[in-house]
Amino acid sequence: MRYSTFILASAPLLVSAAPALNIHSKRAAIDVTVFKFADVLEQLESSFYSAAISKFQASDFSAAGFTSTQIPLEQFKSIQADEATHSGFLQGALKEFGETPITSCKFNFDSVLTDVATMAATARVVENVGVAAYLGGATLLTNPVFVAAAGSILTVEARHQTILNILSSTGTAIPAAFDVALTPSEVIALAAPFFDGPCDLGVPGNPTLSITNTGTVAPGTQLSFKSAAINGTVSEDKLFCQMLIGGSVMSIPLPFNQCVVPQGINGPVAIWVTSDGQPLLNNVKDRANSQLIAGPTMAFIDTQPQMLGQIARGSPASSGSSGTVAAAQSTSTTTISPAEASALVADSSASGAGAAPSSAATGSAAAASAAAGSASAPNTFKGPSPDGKVLIKGWN
Repeated sequence: MRYSTFILASAPLLVSAAPALNIHSKRAAIDVTVFKFADVLEQLESSFYSAAISKFQASDFSAAGFTSTQIPLEQFKSIQADEATHSGFLQGALKEFGETPITSCKFNFDSVLTDVATMAATARVVENVGVAAYLGGATLLTNPVFVAAAGSILTVEARHQTILNILSSTGTAIPAAFDVALTPSEVIALAAPFFDGPCDLGVPGNPTLSITNTGTVAPGTQLSFKSAAINGTVSEDKLFCQMLIGGSVMSIPLPFNQCVVPQGINGPVAIWVTSDGQPLLNNVKDRANSQLIAGPTMAFIDTQPQMLGQIARGSPASSGSSGTVAAAQSTSTTTISPAEASALVADSSASGAGAAPSSAATGSAAAASAAAGSASAPNTFKGPSPDGKVLIKGWN
């Protein structure tokens, strides 16, 4: 029996090489569809990062709060190169299969390239969609060799996601122990807003859904939505929003007009709108879609920022929605005794809320006082102070 393998490699060979595929191995039509679908997503990702890198200068990243402009630029360029390599591998495999890749899709990212903050937030969604797409697509592949090839791309997409969570400064590097898988139709609902004209992927897409809230979405936020499918055909009183997080067995169904983000959520959340309150299973093979109205859309609920992100981009309080950031300040860490901490709190309370700080110690006292609420209660607050000048790392 004659065997042939397809290997895409970039020089030097030992540094970067794609998985080897036996092009004569058994494959089904769905395998080809998944490869074509994945390739278009990789084209979208690569085009997004190329557009971002071309538009934004080092000064834009500084204005967005990055402590070094080299950090985000290095990472975005590296991620773009990975996405382009993934697309090249998938297209090469398809050609070896005797198939023609889909190269007619065009993309437009103008709406999310208004500033670095919006671009970086969108990048998190784009990469999370990539992870979810490969997870869901793996369940459709019929050849274990193809599953392994797709899995080797999936792991890299997940690493991209971690880097982007860190660069956000508000997110947790690895927010959950599990990710959510999406079907191709669900992925199209998330990717379609970036298509510039027709893009036939051979799979019907779900109606798109977008969150219309402005500002930070957090536990307690009541979400509002927009979709062409929410058009009065079904009364909003009968609609439900469905929130699904990694590791959960099923979604959290809430009345459409009472779609409030619950406590205890951290990281990406996939959200659908349905015509009944039956929870959606966290299972792409068995998840019902007969009552689907629109979605999913994706939101990041960042409730556990980490030091690593704040080192890369400063504390969340140091950069506003306008994209401006205060002048960089030096950072130092000091361990003080409980008695000294109590004295700082007492001094802060005595100075009054309107007094201007005269030293770093006074600023620390104000942060400690605000976090503790009163000097009589034990202070266990950790994190940045309201003014972003002091980071409380812990208490002993």
